Order: sequence, then structure tokens, then C-alpha cells
Amino acid sequence: MVALARRFGLENSKTRTHLLDAAEQLMREEGYAAVTSRRVAAKAGLKPQLVHYYFRTMDDLFIALVQRGAEHNRQRLANALASNEPLQAVWEFCSDPETAALSAEFLALANHRKNIQAEIGRYAEQYRSMQVEVLSRVLEQGGMDPKVWPLPAIVFLMASAARALTIEKSLGVSTGHAEILEWFRQYQEMLKTGRRTGEPCAHIPPPI
Repeated sequence: MVALARRFGLENSKTRTHLLDAAEQLMREEGYAAVTSRRVAAKAGLKPQLVHYYFRTMDDLFIALVQRGAEHNRQRLANALASNEPLQAVWEFCSDPETAALSAEFLALANHRKNIQAEIGRYAEQYRSMQVEVLSRVLEQGGMDPKVWPLPAIVFLMASAARALTIEKSLGVSTGHAEILEWFRQYQEMLKTGRRTGEPCAHIPPPI
């Protein structure tokens, strides 16, 4: 007798979306450890069996959350990079407290789930490449020498600092915050000056 393949719910189902919304809300409110099939179903007001009708395992649910969040953030980042002030827009994107909090939960989860770790890493590389590609044109317009100002390092420092400041602020830590914000302000001003005057800024020492 041939075993029938198990059926799973459609990806565009409203019920599936409702379950993902419930799982994300649990992660935000109580952390990833609270995301169980029973808790997700209860949050969504549905039967627990439906969780595994739409997701083979809880890892599949978490990966679906990563993918959904990544697509949303990719569009947000694209809009930021297309703005008139892409550096400021990217800083604000990386400083969003809700995104930072959810990202911290996913990173904690990734320490215990290697497949989720790989998925998060893949999207992070895509984000970094998007930023480097667009901001390289901003540096060029501002007269910055990429050999003196290595853009991948600048993008990494900027994104890391923005996220760190957001997390530390939530903990009541503020030492060094004013200084890094002032450095970022000066960095943006140098680029604006270079774009206005057409004069190179390569002589200015990099902050690394």
C-alpha cells in the first residue's frame, strides 16, 4: 500500500498569515522561547493542529518568519537607499527599536538552530551588498577615496553602531552615544560639502 503524501496549507492562505502574525507578536512580547505550536494557536484563536497543517515543524514556521521579515526589510532598505539622504535613512533603518528587538530574538534563536542561522546570514549578506553598492556612489560624489575610506567597513560600523545604540538606550546606557552621533553628523556633513563643492575629501583621516 502506497503512503499518501501529507498535505500542507497554501502559502498565501489568510490562516497561515494569521499564524505568522501571532508567532511574531509572541516573539516581540515574550521572546522566541514562548513560540510553541500551542501558544501560537492560542494567540491566533485557532486549533493547535492548524499550526502543523501549515508548517511541518516549528523550524519551518521560524524560517517563514525570517523570510517574511527579510522581504519587508529589503523593501524598507531599498526605499532608504533611494532617498535624498541615504546615509541618514540607512541609519534610521538600522536604529528602529522594534526591528532591533525582533532581530535580537532571531539571533538568540539562531544560536540553537543552524538552519535558521544560515537563513539569517544569507539575508544579512544581501542587505550589506545593497548598502555597499548604493553608498559607494554617495562616497564617490562626496570625493571620498575608497582606498582611504573602505566602504564595507564604514557600512559595517555604521549599521553596528546604530543597532548597538538602540539596544543600549533601552538598557539605560548612554556613555559614548553623543560622541558617535556627532561623528556620524560630521561624516554626513563632509559628504554633503564634497558634493556641493566637488572638492575631494580623501585627505580626511577615516574613523577606523
